[in-house]
Amino acid sequence: MKIDLISILPEFFDSLNLSLIGRAQQDGLLQIQRHNLRDFTFDKHRSVDSPPAGGGAGMVMKPEPWALALDHVLEQRSDDAAHTPAAEAAGTGAAADAIDSPVLIIPTPSGEVFTQQTAQQLAQRKHLIFAPARFEGIDERFTEWAETRCQVRRLSIGDYVLNGGESAVVVMVEAITRLIPGVLGNEASLEEESHSDGLLEYPVYTKPAQWRGQEIPEVLLSGNHAKIQAWRRSQAEERTQRIRPDLWQKHQSC
Repeated sequence: MKIDLISILPEFFDSLNLSLIGRAQQDGLLQIQRHNLRDFTFDKHRSVDSPPAGGGAGMVMKPEPWALALDHVLEQRSDDAAHTPAAEAAGTGAAADAIDSPVLIIPTPSGEVFTQQTAQQLAQRKHLIFAPARFEGIDERFTEWAETRCQVRRLSIGDYVLNGGESAVVVMVEAITRLIPGVLGNEASLEEESHSDGLLEYPVYTKPAQWRGQEIPEVLLSGNHAKIQAWRRSQAEERTQRIRPDLWQKHQSC
């Protein structure tokens, strides 16, 4: 998978060079490239924002630097494709084209909610481009123009506002890339995590068997795998009903 990150704060993404994502890049499973939005400006101040049309507080990010940056990323993609051997470039029709085509992701509180299902969908794609805004957001005309160049998805990680979209990008990149085969050491763990089957994950324990007067549930020490699985399932259901009744209702309707 190729991921391009466009931002006025490209150093914000240094953490993506650590741990599993960093190792995935070293192993060639993932390629992450950062682009400084200010490199696509032409005034001496390298400005990327301007007052909002119609007045109001804050500043709005200009569309032109974003358009130039997106064009640059897409041109790089074309250059890469030109150097790809024919055997690698050959696909399987429309399905392969859909997977290969880039997706521009714009983090915004006004977007659709990013969920585990969203992460699973995006993990199937080969090229993701993230455009995290600052200030009051990006001029709407950029998004409308970008939709003529590639698929665009506006995504929100929750009903709250951040200082910028970079934090949301880090969250989404981690949620997406850990689903790429080979990134996690034990991929079986993906099947038992919260949200993998619409439920929150069951409680987990480890050694010692007794800790400060509290004990590990006896069933987990029984060695009876059928009983352990049943206990974990019941705990996941109980926890979901209690903490996230909205998820439980959705799970029941599936």
